[in-house]
Amino acid sequence: MWEESVSRLIVMLTLGAALGLASPSARAADDAPLPALTIGPALRGAVPLPTAEADLPSVEAREYFKVSDKGLQLECPTFDARGDLLFCEVFGGTVFRLTPQKELTGFVPDADLRPAGLAVHRNGRVYMAELGDFADRGSVVSMAADGSDLRTVVSRDDGFLPDDLVFDKAGGFYFTDFKGGSSMPVGGVYYVGPDGGAPTLVVPNLRIANGIGLSPDEKTLWVTELAGGQLHRVALSDPTTIAPFGSSVVYTFVGGGPDSLRIDAAGNVYVALHGQGRIMVFNPSGFPMGQYLLPGRDKGHNLRSTSMVIRPGTDELLIFTNDWDKGMGSRIFVARALAQATPMSAAGP
Repeated sequence: MWEESVSRLIVMLTLGAALGLASPSARAADDAPLPALTIGPALRGAVPLPTAEADLPSVEAREYFKVSDKGLQLECPTFDARGDLLFCEVFGGTVFRLTPQKELTGFVPDADLRPAGLAVHRNGRVYMAELGDFADRGSVVSMAADGSDLRTVVSRDDGFLPDDLVFDKAGGFYFTDFKGGSSMPVGGVYYVGPDGGAPTLVVPNLRIANGIGLSPDEKTLWVTELAGGQLHRVALSDPTTIAPFGSSVVYTFVGGGPDSLRIDAAGNVYVALHGQGRIMVFNPSGFPMGQYLLPGRDKGHNLRSTSMVIRPGTDELLIFTNDWDKGMGSRIFVARALAQATPMSAAGP
């Protein structure tokens, strides 16, 4: 009898399973709410801080100067020997000058130029990396402080797309070749010596090389890769030679967008994150130390943070951004850097 009862139970369970009949516990599980993610407020903003960076020391910069009600692509800040702040607007070709008294003027050295990087030589001439037709016809030019006496240093016929540049103490300069894409590593870093001549390739195979800087002792070259989302640390044996095993990627950015970079007197590296409204700062070994956040970023404003500069002789960090089509125009924000500017930032090499 017992064996017959067990057999009947097995038959009933098998039949129930075949007919899709659920047990009471299974029916209760089906009626329970579906598992759901809980997303906190910190991750719901327009550009949430990546989890690995959310606990970094952070400070919100404050407004220093409003350049325009329009969304201008502000770039390439540097200081001249008089202490005036020079910066540019890419698409309009304008070079701006802002005095310490916040008097703003501007000039267009050549309506055909598309300035993306500025640096001041020790002789007072201003060097400009410009993107030309945004294809393979950019150049590097030099000019007097007022934009006159324009001279070609790297020709548009040479096939480069210069985006940013930095001088060394000898008077030569490095520039980034802003070519390629996320799957096209055809950009790089080139060096032009103090006596001019053809650019020498230093760092090849980059995916839109963008920001560039030299450590205070000039033994380390730092480069951002816009389309690759990476920060490169390159040890140099001499101005055009990478030291054995000296090239490494020390950081990969979440969300991409590493734009221009600057280096302070202590060797810390500041990287603007275009599209994220913030600046990250790294120690001389490439470890993240903190970040500067721009007002309004959580609501999608001031996200086009492109560059920054430290005022010579101070630790005043000026950060450049624009709101593009969101209505808040183009502005400069200010905060305190971790160290003062490098001495050569004041008037070139």
